[in-house]
Amino acid sequence: MRHRPFFRWVLTAGFVLFACGVGISVVQPGPEPVATRQIDLAVVEEKPDGACRVRWSDPYAKRTREEPYHCDPTRSSLLKAPNYSDSRGYGWESGFMYTEGPDQGDLEDPEDEPRFENGDPGGVVLGLGILIVAVGLVGGNLRALPRVLGVEARLVRRAAALAEAAGWATGDYARVVEAVREAGARGELGATPDPELVRALWVLREAGPQARQSAEAARELADRLAVLLEQAAPAAGLRNRLQAGPAARDAAEAAVAELRRVLADAEREGLRERFAQTSVDLLRGQDAQRAALAAGTDFERDPEAYRRLFEEVAAREVKALPGSGRRGRG
Repeated sequence: MRHRPFFRWVLTAGFVLFACGVGISVVQPGPEPVATRQIDLAVVEEKPDGACRVRWSDPYAKRTREEPYHCDPTRSSLLKAPNYSDSRGYGWESGFMYTEGPDQGDLEDPEDEPRFENGDPGGVVLGLGILIVAVGLVGGNLRALPRVLGVEARLVRRAAALAEAAGWATGDYARVVEAVREAGARGELGATPDPELVRALWVLREAGPQARQSAEAARELADRLAVLLEQAAPAAGLRNRLQAGPAARDAAEAAVAELRRVLADAEREGLRERFAQTSVDLLRGQDAQRAALAAGTDFERDPEAYRRLFEEVAAREVKALPGSGRRGRG
């Protein structure tokens, strides 16, 4: 599925809005506070924490109003009831009344933020831009993290597994050929040949010429994968990526791309299954007693084929990959 850079466009839109918000804030004058004027308030009730009820004359509604208010509890006690010289026994406080807008005649609460006649569109656009930029950055990184770390790490593990299977096939073939040469050094294929030599040759005959072809292909692939896996090591996990330098990360990206192509070719050709089957075929000699009986019978039927195969093996140069022996396989 093709990757769609959704969060890249989100990030771009966020930066555009951010720039527009800055431009609007520079061009447009700042918002002005809603007009108010100071008035006298009669404190009808008051608690020690400053919660109170006040009365004031609303000239716009042309009536006396009474509402809860927050008085200043630290003002002088002479301004509080019953010390204040009010014939009704009320205290005194001052406040600000709105003279414009929909709240005209209302009191401004001292604990509220100041109100403005018009909003700040530049600030709104700027805030929206910052929010969208944050979404783009977080979303893009969260989306990229599995793709960069998870997918590439799995790809490296698959390549390592394929290289291991190739190493097994190469090592198994080299082991059988070495067994033939070691046994051949102790004796030739005469009237009474060495049973170990016959058994080793029988394993090669049973595996067939495709075993040699598979081993050669496995060695070539393993050599190629060894180089690519070394270069792709920074892509195997977050820790490796953080420890690698810029040049190593660039090389890792190129190696991962090549590994992806190599794995696709190997999967299409069924190389891993082919290498596994080669190893199974070359392990037939592990049951020494059974293999010796089958090898002896087959040798008596066609000794010339064994002699030709022995001559081919003696003239052939076969090398095992480092660490491609049977150790560690379970």
